[in-house]
Amino acid sequence: MENLREAIKEMMVENLMLKVTKEQIADDLPLFGPNGLGLDSIDALELVVSLEKKFGVTVPNSETARQALATVNALHDYVVANRKA
Repeated sequence: MENLREAIKEMMVENLMLKVTKEQIADDLPLFGPNGLGLDSIDALELVVSLEKKFGVTVPNSETARQALATVNALHDYVVANRKA
């Protein structure tokens, strides 16, 4: 995939019905919490399902999810490390 970060942001905006554009999401912006994008636990579940469908990576547990879903950069690194060939 040419630009994985862009694809991740696009997926997030579409699947989570965000009220921001992909251009407004910084690579290092926290995805959860009041100082970030403000996603919640429902968004986290949707994000995990979307990652599996679009990129073929699974998130096995909540601790992994907490780390992998922290920022776009973290998502990018997780997909690169876990994508099946």
